[in-house]
Amino acid sequence: MLQPPHQPLQVAAVPSQRIPAREDQAGPWHSEAVCRRDEAGLFFAPSKEPTAARLSREEAAKQVCARCPVMVECREHALIQPEPYGVWGGLTAAERRVVLARRRRRDIELTAASSTGTERIAAAG
Repeated sequence: MLQPPHQPLQVAAVPSQRIPAREDQAGPWHSEAVCRRDEAGLFFAPSKEPTAARLSREEAAKQVCARCPVMVECREHALIQPEPYGVWGGLTAAERRVVLARRRRRDIELTAASSTGTERIAAAG
């Protein structure tokens, strides 16, 4: 059960600048975000938030994200920007850092495999 933190949550809105418009919609993706309705305070930590309260708030934010129709767009936005704070697309800042590190490793491995394959073709030709 979600227990309220000792301090009131600060309400934060999704920033309107820097967010690219969706190609398949008339408006920007964030106009359809569930978090814009009434729970924006769940997504960003108040200063000096206790760990237990942070974990509880982040879990509640992830539950909101799970039912959001633009979760994937939100997550990609946060990974591309990259957004340093808050829960975006169902991921915390720490979880996004892990995803970015995995993507970098994958890109390096694919580049290395690609160049190795090219060298083998050149040597065989």
